[in-house]
Amino acid sequence: MISVFDMFKIGVGPSSSHTVGPMVASGQFLVYLDEVLAGEFGGIKKIQIALYGSLSATGKGHATDTAVLLGLLGHEPRTIDTTRTDEYLSLIYHHKKMNLGGRHLIDFDEKTDILWYSDVTLPQHPNAMSLTVILADGKTHTRTYFSVGGGFVLDDVGIKENLQTQTETTSPYPYPFEMATDLSRLCQTHGCSISELMMKNELAVRTEDEIKEYLNEIWEVMQACVSEGCQKDGILPGGLGVKRRAKNLYDQLSKEYGKSDGGLLAMDWVNLYALAVNEQNASGGRVVTAPTNGAAGIIPAVLHYYRGFIPTFSYQGVREFLLVAGAIGALIKQNASISGAEVGCQGEVGSACAMAAAGLAHVLGGTVAQCLNAAEIGLEHNLGLTCDPIGGLVQVPCIERNAMASVKAINAARLALRGDGIHHVSLDKVILTMKETGLDMMDKYKETARGGLAIHADNRIPSVFVGHGFSQC
Repeated sequence: MISVFDMFKIGVGPSSSHTVGPMVASGQFLVYLDEVLAGEFGGIKKIQIALYGSLSATGKGHATDTAVLLGLLGHEPRTIDTTRTDEYLSLIYHHKKMNLGGRHLIDFDEKTDILWYSDVTLPQHPNAMSLTVILADGKTHTRTYFSVGGGFVLDDVGIKENLQTQTETTSPYPYPFEMATDLSRLCQTHGCSISELMMKNELAVRTEDEIKEYLNEIWEVMQACVSEGCQKDGILPGGLGVKRRAKNLYDQLSKEYGKSDGGLLAMDWVNLYALAVNEQNASGGRVVTAPTNGAAGIIPAVLHYYRGFIPTFSYQGVREFLLVAGAIGALIKQNASISGAEVGCQGEVGSACAMAAAGLAHVLGGTVAQCLNAAEIGLEHNLGLTCDPIGGLVQVPCIERNAMASVKAINAARLALRGDGIHHVSLDKVILTMKETGLDMMDKYKETARGGLAIHADNRIPSVFVGHGFSQC
């Protein structure tokens, strides 16, 4: 079981696997050093960072190096003030010094102490990084971490463990499920909806107030992200020259609000919501991994559609939406992947589309079967979607792709609600198909910027360029 607290995380852009995960991993490394050095950092002379596979291939565009450094300084994705990034990194970039964990000053040169191994992929996972400290007496301590998508991080011990082998007797949750068939059976047996079952599981480890407070906070951050994205214009950082479009679109739609165009105006607003979030993400703003940063705009866009165009909107409905979406995300992560580096963009945008479709179907009165059908439709029609960001930046085609998937999620929910939930291909089989498709997909289409649009765009840029990621926002 994966908690909704883990599925939705508050972090920073532009990538949950390349930015949030590495920052989390760096924080875990500080904890590890505390343990092995008994809290004494004084003997540490140097630190070396090694990035492998996708973390290296698109690391510059995803600000992976920036994220690792900030994590080693003691910052966390949920609380860092991204407007002060240049200030935080000034000592490193201008004086070649690092205040490790905010406790011990060491020499550090980013040009020689960060090693980029884009042609080396560790067998455990394509998103890998190793951190090594060298002590004054010559001894070393090394830890390898794997950013497996959505901000989830495993170390070199945890990656070997099969996280799906836990039985019901070892789970803290009263109603654990691994497959959609399990989820459906449990809901039927206990006479509850998906959101009610998820709530019962969460209540086993947290109070009702804690759960509601967290879900409310997730919604507040999503709303703030849309609002801020609608107010900013200019060029996104990174060197690709992509213009922000959300503000201009917002100004246009605000003038047209209330006009009748056969219902298509609602779609324009959904496009706006998704663009606003993903432009914020691309500039390193605060977003919610839902389930990843690359797909962070889809669930907020569909929730804003629920708020703006569905008369039955309620804050309780938002919480239920997120619980249902979290259940679908858990199914996909447990049985396939939400990592673009592992299965392509079908694992990110496809998963978010399925999650949003199920959540919307639920708040519109859908049955358990209809919610699962909506998720199946959303994921099925993203199968084979590649991850080929131009210049390794989460901008083209990522930003527009979120808008397209948001509209697709709404349509998936509507299709499911017009049916009885019976479908020829089950959600479990579509998730399995997504996993197998990802395994068959060539590595150049899985977040390496070595295939597809990344090499055929007219104005593509090198994957390594001047700049320090979200320090430019």
